[in-house]
Amino acid sequence: MLDDATLQQLATELDESARQRQPLRHFSQRFPAMTIDDGYRVGRAWVALQRGRGDPVIGHKIGLTSRAMQISSQIDEPDFGTLLGSMKLVAKAGEELEIPVNRFLSPRVEVELAFVLKSALSGPVTVEQVLAATDYVTPAIEIIDARIEQFDRDTKKPRKVFDTISDNAANAAIVIGEGDARYRANPLTTDLPWCGAALKLNGVVEETGLAAGVQGHPAIGIAWLSEKLAPWGETLQPGQIVLAGSFTRPVPAQAGDRFEADYGPLGVLRFRFV
Repeated sequence: MLDDATLQQLATELDESARQRQPLRHFSQRFPAMTIDDGYRVGRAWVALQRGRGDPVIGHKIGLTSRAMQISSQIDEPDFGTLLGSMKLVAKAGEELEIPVNRFLSPRVEVELAFVLKSALSGPVTVEQVLAATDYVTPAIEIIDARIEQFDRDTKKPRKVFDTISDNAANAAIVIGEGDARYRANPLTTDLPWCGAALKLNGVVEETGLAAGVQGHPAIGIAWLSEKLAPWGETLQPGQIVLAGSFTRPVPAQAGDRFEADYGPLGVLRFRFV
């Protein structure tokens, strides 16, 4: 287990990496005995630094929800991170949101559903309880980023899950819609596993997927997260946004790229990196 001084050191390094947009070398290489719990403790220490500057917690994200991603990361469950107020970007219906690319190191775009809660969830809960506690489900784009380099600059070895978890589960931003009633799907009457989307990059369809790809039902991850937060003394709170996990592969983005995420009956999100 990493000591408190090391946790704070690594959190500060992540903070500076995000500010300077310079990637860090793998923590797991520097500290071979690092554990998953160490990763979460580093991530929380970094979030605490940001909260100390007045950036509030607005929710959570769930990552590595597909079996293929878990196998490649050598784990048998998803991971999770914290959403902060500065990460929330709003795309107004019928308009194209402009996102400054210089706020990221190497942004990638993922297609998801987000649950916006109306009631608290704590500890072990069922899918039915998750749905009952949800105000609405909305299309959401997660922009993931890597403050820790994906491949070591010398050995070319990929980073480990400890690195990704330390990096707040690679969380960077979330795009949600506003101004269209379709963005607010009723969780009790919408067949959530069969909600799908087509993601276009510069007019070309790059990815398509169904929310069933997220563990069979996107609410399963929310129930899992509620239980996982309990040992940390945390609960899911009313008004919080919870990203249920991506059902497409991450698509790299650069300045000038235009994206369109068409969720059919749930509306369209349009945004451009500038």
